[in-house]
Amino acid sequence: MRVIGIIPARYSSSRFPGKALADISGKPMIQRVYEQVVKASGLQDVIVATDSDEIFRRVEDFGGKAVMTSSDCKSGTDRIAEAVKDIECDIVVNVQGDEPLISPEVINLAVNPLIEDKNIQMGTVASRITEKNELDDHNVAKVVIDKDSFALYFSRAIVPCSKNRTLDVQKHLYYKHIGIYVYRRDFLLRFAGMSQTPLEEIEGLEQLRALENGCRIKVIITNYSSVSVDVPEDIEKVNRIIKKKTV
Repeated sequence: MRVIGIIPARYSSSRFPGKALADISGKPMIQRVYEQVVKASGLQDVIVATDSDEIFRRVEDFGGKAVMTSSDCKSGTDRIAEAVKDIECDIVVNVQGDEPLISPEVINLAVNPLIEDKNIQMGTVASRITEKNELDDHNVAKVVIDKDSFALYFSRAIVPCSKNRTLDVQKHLYYKHIGIYVYRRDFLLRFAGMSQTPLEEIEGLEQLRALENGCRIKVIITNYSSVSVDVPEDIEKVNRIIKKKTV
């Protein structure tokens, strides 16, 4: 079974233009992400999918693989679907280009359910929220799961919502979504061809398109806690973590 990783990286970003090339402890962020993803033993290949000539050149400069995609892609999923349409593979892993500390082990964990169960078409990863500031953060997507670890809903709002208006992250289970998606290639191409859905447009979360079209999304729960770069201020957080690891 051939499994490949695709990192979508566009230059334009409403909250942080050019963030794929933002300096993270001496390297562009896209290089940090790429170097982590290629460590995942479950992947046979890793490719950056971009609409930017500059990002393309920078990836090639550090020895990575990149493909050019249309600037008209509305989401990361659309971009990776365009990138793999002429590539032979069975499973595609979408690793967000703003996860410079992504764990290779977590990528492998995300892939395993699709290898073990041919009925699963799409999977992702989540971890427990233990800090109230993450619960309040609009940039942190939350996920509610069922007893079989399939997603019920994703939201930027606090879900589930306590009827008593209490937010106790130690007592109650809240999960944050981590920016990894795993698709069967055929499903990915169908999914990218679906129209945007109402909940997807409201929340700005493309995985809701899958739920609204009746696709079940397997959610792997991990202790790994991601630090994504959503706004320029997040870079300092990542730099501090990298510095601690290298001391």
